[in-house]
Amino acid sequence: MSRGSVLIAGFSGRALAQSARRAGYDPIVVDCFGDLDMRAAATSSACLPARVGVGFSRTPLIRALERLAADAPSPPIGLVLGAGFESNPQLIAALGQNFTLLGNSADVVRRVKSPTDFFSALVRLGIRHPETQLTPPSRAEGWLTKRIGGSGGIHIQDCPASVVPDARRYFQRRIGGDAISVLGVASPRGTAFGMSRQWVNPRGRHPYRYGGAAGPLTLDEDLEARLIDCALAVEREFGLNGLISLDFMIDGGEPSLIEVNARPGASLDVLDDSAGNLFRAHVSAFMGNENPADLLQAGWHPPEAAASAYLYADRGPLTVPAIDWPAWAVDQPSVGSLIAEGQPIATVRVEAANADAAEQLCRERLGSLEKMLYEGSPGETPYS
Repeated sequence: MSRGSVLIAGFSGRALAQSARRAGYDPIVVDCFGDLDMRAAATSSACLPARVGVGFSRTPLIRALERLAADAPSPPIGLVLGAGFESNPQLIAALGQNFTLLGNSADVVRRVKSPTDFFSALVRLGIRHPETQLTPPSRAEGWLTKRIGGSGGIHIQDCPASVVPDARRYFQRRIGGDAISVLGVASPRGTAFGMSRQWVNPRGRHPYRYGGAAGPLTLDEDLEARLIDCALAVEREFGLNGLISLDFMIDGGEPSLIEVNARPGASLDVLDDSAGNLFRAHVSAFMGNENPADLLQAGWHPPEAAASAYLYADRGPLTVPAIDWPAWAVDQPSVGSLIAEGQPIATVRVEAANADAAEQLCRERLGSLEKMLYEGSPGETPYS
């Protein structure tokens, strides 16, 4: 029996749609890609264009969601937002006026994405973080520039020697270490956590482009405790609820908090289970019908280890060929889709005995899928 219809919107809706389906919901999805497996998981869907920097246009998105909601099997219980809204809290506010938002409010998102509000709060809380400022540094070496509300790493660049101040960007001192992401399912009644590590897939002008993630991780007990203490302090400070992620750099055993995403993130593909318990817990955090922490403690069974990574069209523009998609390839585009150079094509997701093995297998299969797609693409020269 269905738990009801639920609206989902984001740049890519596949992971959320599949988790919602596993949890027993009827997912109704608006995203930018319309991939085959998203449409297979969704009860109904619509594909809308969106720009990476500014996200969706308000009127087309609201109209698409209203149209899908009117035709849903049951009145949707609410709207879950994925990536694509952090740079436009005004759009989140508009969506909250038209739908029941199963996610953090526009004000919460604005505050965690405001460099002034967020890093000032970290200072008050005594949480270690990189030096951050709104004005260009006097010397660019060792500094990054980031777009406020950006996602996917493509908005991050090394600070150029000469830079014009831009109200849409801020500056952060570059620090080294291992990138660890803490996924939380937050609620006033309790919070559950899972850990994963991330890596980048650098290319040209995008040296910090997102590559992939692997987990769950077993960390040193003291380090894990400090990460959780930081996460709980930030959760309380900003009133965070539902699925969130906190990105840290760990250098010499010392964690520095880089940013918070007040929404479901890429680690959903790594840490969710066969029953979609992360999606169910996210919904429960806002509907109050179940305690998310109790729910996860009783029934959340993530894989022993998993990894997921994006395959980009780095060998050149791609016309998607008709191939027999392997089970470990998700976000599958339709035959004949045109993928511009450097854009994401699909995602590889694998399971293994531990996170290291999962990451290695994931990287190997990225190469296999790339070869399969480019060798079968009409008009392309086969790669040996």
